[in-house]
Amino acid sequence: MRLLLVEDDNHVAAALSAVLERHGFEVVHARSGEEALRELLPADDAPPFGVVLLDLGLPDQDGFEVCGRIRKISSTPVIMVTARGGVRSRIHGLNLGADDYVVKPYDTGELLARIHAVSRRAAPEESADTSASGAGAPGGAGTVPSGGSGAADRTLRLGPVTIELSMRQVYVDGAAVALTRKEFEVLALLAQRPGVVFRREQIISEVWRTSWEGTGRTLEVHIASLRSKMQRPALIETVRGVGYRLVVPSQTA
Repeated sequence: MRLLLVEDDNHVAAALSAVLERHGFEVVHARSGEEALRELLPADDAPPFGVVLLDLGLPDQDGFEVCGRIRKISSTPVIMVTARGGVRSRIHGLNLGADDYVVKPYDTGELLARIHAVSRRAAPEESADTSASGAGAPGGAGTVPSGGSGAADRTLRLGPVTIELSMRQVYVDGAAVALTRKEFEVLALLAQRPGVVFRREQIISEVWRTSWEGTGRTLEVHIASLRSKMQRPALIETVRGVGYRLVVPSQTA
């Protein structure tokens, strides 16, 4: 797999590249945001990147801005790698379209697990897009996890919340809510069975396709972001020690 490493520190990049290459990755190093964006432009003589590792402390522009610009030109999974460990920073990065967020200092094994998790999740979605476009079928943007046969064709209406599974669109009181890929998948999974508690391990397995325990913090950040974006904090209830469930709101909520 080709991996784009966006890191301005040559020593850090060299050490991390050596580790990644030992695990079979073909690493391309970009030292600035503009260089990274140039590397992501389609090229006839090179396969696309499987993952972007994006450091936020870049010399020419903020990494958050780079992430937003990447999302305008590419659907390649982005993992932010940074020393900014606050929840607000995590939510901001995910809102801009990052697929995951790793805080320095990190364990190399955890980073590798996260890279494999986001790349596994991206692969079936790309296949679904290709199959749908080839068959001329509508709603080929991907299916929701564990939705069962025909789940992608359904529209879920839960009080003022409408979820169009095939189009991967969410509306609250008729207004569209922009969600990232994994935010949508978490919401769609919970919405399949309103009121039913989904264990944290189950959500992580269904959405991230991994059992890696370090993903738990990422799930919490996605839940916090969903509550904020939909402006209904009570929509997703935390069941302490177990997981989460979706509570159907009233029209006047």
